[in-house]
Amino acid sequence: MKTYLSLPVALLTAALLGSSRPALAQAAETYSWAHLPTAQLPTFKADTFDIKRYGAKPDGITLNTQSINEAIADCSRKGGGVVLVPQGLWLTGPVELKSNVNLHLVRAAVLQFTTDFDQYPLVLGSFEGKPSYRNQSPLSGTGLTNVAITGRGIVDGNGDAWRMVGRDRLTDNEWKKKVASGGLVSEDGKKWYPSEKTRLGSVTPNPGDVVPGKTAQDYAPIKDFLRPNLLVLTSCKKVLLDGVTFQNSAAWCLHPLMCEDLTVRNVLARNPDYAQNGDGLDVESCRNVLVEGCTFDVGDDGICIKSGKDAEGRKRGMPTENAVIRRNVVYRAHGGFVIGSEMSGGARNLFVEDCTFMGTDIGLRFKTARGRGGVVENIFVRNIAMKDIVHDAILFDMYYFTKAPAKLADGQAAPETIPAVTEATPRFRNFTISNIVCNGAERGLFLRGLPEMSVQQISFDNLVLKTNKGVELIEAQDIRISNLRLETQAAAPVVYVENSRNISFDGLRVTAPAAQPLFSVSGSRTEKITAARTEAGKGRMAVEAKAGANAKAVKVKS
Repeated sequence: MKTYLSLPVALLTAALLGSSRPALAQAAETYSWAHLPTAQLPTFKADTFDIKRYGAKPDGITLNTQSINEAIADCSRKGGGVVLVPQGLWLTGPVELKSNVNLHLVRAAVLQFTTDFDQYPLVLGSFEGKPSYRNQSPLSGTGLTNVAITGRGIVDGNGDAWRMVGRDRLTDNEWKKKVASGGLVSEDGKKWYPSEKTRLGSVTPNPGDVVPGKTAQDYAPIKDFLRPNLLVLTSCKKVLLDGVTFQNSAAWCLHPLMCEDLTVRNVLARNPDYAQNGDGLDVESCRNVLVEGCTFDVGDDGICIKSGKDAEGRKRGMPTENAVIRRNVVYRAHGGFVIGSEMSGGARNLFVEDCTFMGTDIGLRFKTARGRGGVVENIFVRNIAMKDIVHDAILFDMYYFTKAPAKLADGQAAPETIPAVTEATPRFRNFTISNIVCNGAERGLFLRGLPEMSVQQISFDNLVLKTNKGVELIEAQDIRISNLRLETQAAAPVVYVENSRNISFDGLRVTAPAAQPLFSVSGSRTEKITAARTEAGKGRMAVEAKAGANAKAVKVKS
């Protein structure tokens, strides 16, 4: 049986398209480590509604969509309470959450979403920061108050059935099994598609974008490509996700959008490492957030902060703000803690502490590009441990998915037309990052701003980084780095600075190959680079100035 979205569609449409719907109220408080933001928890009646009473069967064959949704609707109509999912394998189509309902999965209960794509109608939703037609999410709710998913059970999105995958991402046996499961293989034999609709969608420009005059039916030829996020909660208040395992999502795993008072704790999010868009948690345009005690092992970013994309995000004008993210562990992921790249509504007052990243591509990852706009500011990070990071321990990059200026033969950036600063110019400013340990990464710090808008006002304190390369600062301004201990291996400058201003090092300790200079400076706009209390050993105090750089602006004091 199909289930159709019975949500406040006018509210959803207005919010996604940036109408006159009022934005969430702005916070008046000034937050600090001594005065952290808080999120209000939902409350529920003790009444329990067992899905078995509504005809649900845990045989892994019966499609329980109607039974589960009836239990949730009945619970909400009667004032709320707990909808109980007992131990067993419960096959279902899309489940719609309701106000005042706690969907509780006991340990070893599995809510298994069907691979029958016809059970998921196309609906107006949001993906990667823009309004988009998507298949209805397995779990969803809009405009709710007091809503939770709790327990120690498992929510499985059956994402492998939805995802196309490259031959190079699987072992020989995995590839053979995938091909034998059905679907089709590309002519060159390098990619598997679940269906012809998936293949067609993969070659369609902006496949799910909302186009005036088009309805959901117009997207039917590419329906299977428009993979749903596993859980989407839109414009909800007092939300709790606690203890549940969410896994195998077709696209993003957990996506709270424009929510207020959101708590995510003790959650496990799991996806294969080859899962495209297989993010763990994407908190978008939410206010008053707590994420603690969670574990992520996913195919894209682990914990990610977003606020809409480009003009649509700026029109929505809802930053993600007032959040505490603590005591989380991230294994495989493109980034451990991430802001962007869809951050056009901004982000502020975020506090991240006591987290560990094991084997992520990047540890702390802050990404954006021209055209995004948005101000990301007042970000505080402390007590982060990292091990075996593939690329950068800490990265700020304003050229995400765009081409950075080319380099000339002498290493200088090639001349480029510098655009004017507009509302579409992104900003990263006022970050404080302290007490970071990284044992293993390709590079320790990488900051790259735009010529028209530097990465600004970033403070690093008490960092121990054991990496191949050290520090690279490009188009950065007002950067303070204190008590940095670097152990590097590459025969390259320990610190490379290009077109950056007001950069200070205090208490820099370096262990590195003796043949390399401590500092290499480049660019006509580089000035005021200072280093005090530097311990680098013999032969490493040289300052290398490339063409156009002002070597006199660099002052190094041991």
